[in-house]
Amino acid sequence: MEYDQLAQRVRAFRKLKGYTQLELASALDISVAVLGSLERGTRKPDPKLLERISEQLGISYEELTAGDSRLS
Repeated sequence: MEYDQLAQRVRAFRKLKGYTQLELASALDISVAVLGSLERGTRKPDPKLLERISEQLGISYEELTAGDSRLS
């Protein structure tokens, strides 16, 4: 799994902000399967989706990605 660290950060911030996978997926207008695969690190993250996730969670893109240069 290539994106384990990002996956852990997405999951941790989602839980910290009090969202279930279903709630966050609904707010982003994506399927729970897409969010779940992102949180497992099995899906290559789309930077635009990560921007939407960070906005929904009220954090910066840099906080979410921890400066991962592959996501720029």
